[in-house]
Amino acid sequence: MIIVMKPNAPIEERNKIIAGLEAKGFKIDLSTGNQAAILGVVGDTSTLNPHDIMVNDWIEKVLRVQEPFKRANRAFHPEDSVIDVGGVKIGGRQMQVIAGPCSVETREQIIGVAKSVKMAGAHLMRGGAFKPRTSPYSFQGMGMPGLELLKEAKAETGLPIVTEIMSADVLDKFVEDVDLIQVGARNMQNYSLLKELGRTNKPILLKRGLAATVQEWIMSAEYIMAEGNTNVILCERGIRTYETYTRNTLDLSAVCAAKKLSHLPVIVDPSHAAGLWWMVPALAKAAVAVGADGLIIEVHNDPEKALCDGAQSLKPERFAELMGELKGIARIIGRDL
Repeated sequence: MIIVMKPNAPIEERNKIIAGLEAKGFKIDLSTGNQAAILGVVGDTSTLNPHDIMVNDWIEKVLRVQEPFKRANRAFHPEDSVIDVGGVKIGGRQMQVIAGPCSVETREQIIGVAKSVKMAGAHLMRGGAFKPRTSPYSFQGMGMPGLELLKEAKAETGLPIVTEIMSADVLDKFVEDVDLIQVGARNMQNYSLLKELGRTNKPILLKRGLAATVQEWIMSAEYIMAEGNTNVILCERGIRTYETYTRNTLDLSAVCAAKKLSHLPVIVDPSHAAGLWWMVPALAKAAVAVGADGLIIEVHNDPEKALCDGAQSLKPERFAELMGELKGIARIIGRDL
């Protein structure tokens, strides 16, 4: 349920309403906009009668929310959320690009790529220390030594670290060292992990599952937010369809849908969607055009010898060229990159 206060309603009246609802066992999410405050009432609101609530003269209207997600719902929070990741803002007018290799391989590789993507204009660095792979015989990342190399690359470049968590066993280390914790597509519905992440205050990058609907994707964000962590960024990375030419099918309509239903920032991963490096620039430009708040792009200094996903990685010089093209598109739609 949503309670919309009248413009310039006294704070005392708002607090009185909140206290009354909390006394009945409801949780209240407060959103203050330019004109009015919005109270998101979370709980079994079937016991609440909107007409009883409207008795208060300072209430403009009371609405029931049909979607199962509450905290992630745009109705609860009409203005776009902006998430601060190590000083870099994701959401709002400014678009951000996260770039780096699929996996950390050597010190020279990760530091070299980090320097090149920063020079090209990326403001965050990606790199997998732990890698979920379909085959148990494939390279699955360096683990903790890879995370230490990411920290060295951050020290050299100042770029915040974006890397994927596989298990809550390493959560304390990730909270200490990682700026944006990524939940991969395979873990989107790992609810125990999502709850643990929700008990931190770290920004979370939540990738859409291989066959997840938009509602299921946002509901996974709700798991994190229900535990208290509202710093969630959604990531569309392609879904599995009957098409086999590409690795996945990039669903750009999901960006539009997610931004209409939710206030959370939405970014796009064209690298995992296509699986083919030569498609990445076109898909990245399309993602900017439909309103994505950012991109996460794989860049490798020597894709032919990459231990993971070399076929979908751009070389640094092609990434730099793409960044120039993306800035032009961003300007056309009134955004900055």
